[in-house]
Amino acid sequence: MIYINDRLFDFNLDAALQQLSEQRREQAMRYRYELGRRTCAAAYLLLCEGLRKEYGIDEKPIFEYGEHGKPSIVGRPDIHFSLSHCREAAICVVSDRPVGVDVESVHRYNERLARYTMNDEEMAEILAAESPDLAFTRLWTQKEALLKCTGEGIGNDLKNVLKNYKKSPSPSGEGNGVRLSTVESPDGRYIYSVCHDAKNIN
Repeated sequence: MIYINDRLFDFNLDAALQQLSEQRREQAMRYRYELGRRTCAAAYLLLCEGLRKEYGIDEKPIFEYGEHGKPSIVGRPDIHFSLSHCREAAICVVSDRPVGVDVESVHRYNERLARYTMNDEEMAEILAAESPDLAFTRLWTQKEALLKCTGEGIGNDLKNVLKNYKKSPSPSGEGNGVRLSTVESPDGRYIYSVCHDAKNIN
């Protein structure tokens, strides 16, 4: 299930910080600016909402981290989740299988960054798009979501991340099957992508 908050200034930050675990509160307070603290708190509170609705869990989750920084909930390896936030929104996905999510604000297209992170086919897609800003952001969120799903983290081969994994709307369970979906916000402020491990989908 996907949970999203794109009204980041509609809640009381001081009250929200008190609802976080001590671990998450410390993480939030490391942000220098209020917006970073808000997005960090909002993402965690979305996870709490998901755990409450889907698993009946009211306790504040404590995280442990894998080799490349992928978080999991201490004592609940059966629950998979992913968090992301940007200037426009915070998002959380809760699942019973590996999952990754990335949300990004839509910024002005930067060709130098695009050529550093995209392969030739992706560059052609971006340059042919009516809005290169949106096309780049869509592909970037897909790469981030996939890497967060697999737990690999951002490595040195960003250009070929999507080519190296099989994208299938009807997963067959073969190889590195993943299912990616991408959504643009109605007002065009942000884009998010969700990646599910499709190998165990029936």
